[in-house]
Amino acid sequence: MPDSATPRQRARAQTLADITRIGRSHLATEGAAALSVRAVARDLGVVSSAIYRYVRSRDDLLTLLVVDGYDELGDAVDAAEGAVARDDLRGRFLAIGRAVRAWALREPATYALLFGSPVPGYQAPAERTTGPGTRVIGALVRVWEDAYVAGVVEAAVPAPRIPRALATDARRVRKELDLTAPDDLLLRGVLGWAALFGCVSFEVFGQYGADTFSAPNDLFEHQLELLASTMGLPAA
Repeated sequence: MPDSATPRQRARAQTLADITRIGRSHLATEGAAALSVRAVARDLGVVSSAIYRYVRSRDDLLTLLVVDGYDELGDAVDAAEGAVARDDLRGRFLAIGRAVRAWALREPATYALLFGSPVPGYQAPAERTTGPGTRVIGALVRVWEDAYVAGVVEAAVPAPRIPRALATDARRVRKELDLTAPDDLLLRGVLGWAALFGCVSFEVFGQYGADTFSAPNDLFEHQLELLASTMGLPAA
């Protein structure tokens, strides 16, 4: 909130922050499908009609929580990746992965809202969620593009053939993201993006089982290093 904000703007920002805090608390205890604007209003200490000036429906409340979650995750990733030297491409990727996992384990309910099963009847509005929702992939893209520009990307062995339709999609994505990296590197990046969140999701949602791995930190670090090698990022 800028210093020039009016008292009304500050009050509105504080109310939205309180709604978000209470909403995330309810998300953790009740689940996304059971979120209720009336219940949030009750815990906020206001009548339900008052809160509708800020969130008009359950879907509006969900969108508020989605954007807040994406931005909080994006802030954590940006801080971690920004603390690593720009020329340490592998270190930047590892920092991103560790930040995603740490946030997901700290905020499993919000992570589930963002990356778990869809909430029945809810469709996130693209105009409000696409920007916040692509912050992590944006950080990953910068790493891979910087690695390509620096000429340090190691070749994939073996390099699989890229089907024509997939190559067309890759060219479109490269244009949208203003990338110079070739299709092979772009698609390895897609694999790294999907695999990173797959590894985190398996841990957060207990998909490995309770007794399969006794050292989850070691497992994740090993997975990250394998992914970094698959992406062609050189070791320090």
